[in-house]
Amino acid sequence: MKTKIITLVLLTAFLMAFGCSKSEQNFQRTGNVREAMGGTTTQRMAVPEPARMQSMDDSNEYDVAREESAASETANLERKLVRRANVSIRVENLEAADNSVTSLMEKYDAYASSTMVEENLRNYSLRVPSPQYDAFLAEMNGMGRLINRFESTEDVTIRYYDLEGRLETKRELLRTFQSYLRRANNIEEILAVEARIADLQYDIEGTGQQLRILANRVDYATIDLTLFGPVATMPNRSVTPREQIRQLFGNFGGFLSTVAVVIIGIVIYGIPVLLLLFFFFWLLFGRIGLMKKLWQTVMGKKQE
Repeated sequence: MKTKIITLVLLTAFLMAFGCSKSEQNFQRTGNVREAMGGTTTQRMAVPEPARMQSMDDSNEYDVAREESAASETANLERKLVRRANVSIRVENLEAADNSVTSLMEKYDAYASSTMVEENLRNYSLRVPSPQYDAFLAEMNGMGRLINRFESTEDVTIRYYDLEGRLETKRELLRTFQSYLRRANNIEEILAVEARIADLQYDIEGTGQQLRILANRVDYATIDLTLFGPVATMPNRSVTPREQIRQLFGNFGGFLSTVAVVIIGIVIYGIPVLLLLFFFFWLLFGRIGLMKKLWQTVMGKKQE
């Protein structure tokens, strides 16, 4: 029995020693691999605090430098500005002012996207080439008395060049996938590449439309012009006796007209209604007396 126990203890000790040896070998192999990849995890985490703070400072400095670089690149680009103005002017002659607006549009190669004409008002939405915007406004103000004027300018430089860059990137990617399509080996690859090409073409169309709309707003400024005609005024004066008499007879004539209409209505509608009522009375209660006869018949049956 003692021999078995001693044998079991020795076997257990041998297995434990063998297992520790294997673990140590695995740990050494792992350490070699990590060292080959640039250091162990413990070594990476054991960076001194000052070194870590230095690394964070370097990262922040890199971000700041990148932002400053992007800002300097944007500053070097041509500015893309969307300009708009709302102007109201009082003029003495609307027809002459309308001709002046037409002449200005011809002179500066502008056009009216919408026009509204009323009795004493004209409203235009004018699209003017951006280089001629200031000159157009200066000449337009001379048409009459300025009532109000509001101008706004929107800087769309970053958005414009971002759309332009995205569009060029998508076009380059489309050309790459089109070259892949010529080298496809089977139907699955062809279908996958064609699906990706279709998506890219859809994205290119949408981005291109956004860029065209933005470019049109940049190239042509918008001026909303409202022209008001002269203010109509009537002089204050007293009413003459002749006009009072005319007004009195006019009111009396209106009264007579109302009375005549009432009489005509009575003749046309009242007399036929009275005749119809008389006929029903004669039929039911008069000489024929249908209601009387019906009553007598009912009462005679009750007496029997």
